[in-house]
Amino acid sequence: MAGLKRRYLLLLAQENLAFRAAEIKSLVSLCGGRWSSQQELRLNSPFWILSLPSEGVARGLMKRTVCAKSVFELWGHGKSAEELHSSLRNYPVDNMAPYLQSNFTYKIKVHAFNKTLTQEEKIQRIDSLEFLPFEGKVNLKKPDNTFWLLEDYGMDPNNIPKQPLNLYFGRWIANGQRDLIESYSVKKRHFIGNTSMDACLAFIMANHGRVKPNDVVFDPFVGTGGLLIASAHFGAYVCGTDIDYSTVHGLACHAFEFYFLHNSLHQGKASRKNQKWRGPDENIRANLRQYGLEKYYLDVLVSDASRTIWKKGVQFDAIITDPPYGIREATRRTGSQKEMAKMAERGTENHISISSNYHLSDILFDLLKFAAEYLVIGGRLVYWLPVYKPEYTEEIIPRHPCLKLISNCEQTLSSHTSRYLITMEKVKEFEDEDHDFHILESQYLPYKSHNSFRDKYFSGVTKRIAKEEKDSQK
Repeated sequence: MAGLKRRYLLLLAQENLAFRAAEIKSLVSLCGGRWSSQQELRLNSPFWILSLPSEGVARGLMKRTVCAKSVFELWGHGKSAEELHSSLRNYPVDNMAPYLQSNFTYKIKVHAFNKTLTQEEKIQRIDSLEFLPFEGKVNLKKPDNTFWLLEDYGMDPNNIPKQPLNLYFGRWIANGQRDLIESYSVKKRHFIGNTSMDACLAFIMANHGRVKPNDVVFDPFVGTGGLLIASAHFGAYVCGTDIDYSTVHGLACHAFEFYFLHNSLHQGKASRKNQKWRGPDENIRANLRQYGLEKYYLDVLVSDASRTIWKKGVQFDAIITDPPYGIREATRRTGSQKEMAKMAERGTENHISISSNYHLSDILFDLLKFAAEYLVIGGRLVYWLPVYKPEYTEEIIPRHPCLKLISNCEQTLSSHTSRYLITMEKVKEFEDEDHDFHILESQYLPYKSHNSFRDKYFSGVTKRIAKEEKDSQK
């Protein structure tokens, strides 16, 4: 084993399966490890074997992941109890010895996936490991070291084998951050909207973006700020923009306060059931305050994503966002300068002078151009791409010469629609020629058919309702 990476067993949660590999890969690289193509991943299985350079990388991974439950230093595994025991006997004693000494207490836990074991069966499993050279005493309440025997009975609850398909034994190292899903639940959040991001997905997005302490993270379609909360939890300073004045009007701004002074502060409509109007303290900053993260709040501005407000030289470590698809929230941008000039001549006061349709392909075109110019090298763009399944191929994902596609993970929305979580990394400095619309447009053309995503989404809903009504009449 000298000079070789040690192997670790990852026990994963059986949800959000499509996002797990990309999250783990991103976090391993964030923690200083290199991802090997020889990692033993069975993508739908809860058991993955990873080769990592150190226990420190394993611990760093578990301080961030919401997809994994626990990680273990793998001492042995096999397809049967005999194979497992043989593997354990061949594991270097020098690697075991520091944890089996007489001055350390220990306990062994037995965990079976897709099968319930009786207490008697668990004791039999533990007794079969008596050949291991434990010298310390058993302590079931507060042991110095905990060891796990894990048995895998496959993925089919209707066809559970009598014997496990795989067995693993290892030293428990750390648990993941699954508790964050409940503690940051949208149901408990002070300020939410129709499209507030699920807490688990928000943390997954921050992990895909490799957000770390002291980063500056930007969301150009900030909404109610759910993605800012996840990034702030990991120690990043956060800011955002949104075209919807009613969403961000309640913010107590700092350097940009003058932007709002000429506008009347009306109350926005509430999103919660049985609540007519939003309270004066229901805003993004209050959400961060709720979780003790207010110190990471920079600002949120009313701004049109199609017209950048940032000066050259401003750079973000990550851009993490959920662009509007036009299903629950409209896709809008401010009108042309000509239209806005006419409004000004009439003396019309309006928070957003005039708005027009903002096609999905145009939203993504602007988003990728913005990321190419305003991300640091190595910074990541993470966003959702809605697609109509019958027309989807990986080739329709919009590209940019400054950005490398890292991962694309599917989340099914309906029988005919999905959205993909796209992660891209800036690998090249933005140059003047990267402004050239005609050069870039060809890389966006394949997605233009999805501009009618909203119509296709609801056409499927309409067909389903019609079918259900027809079936009910039979």
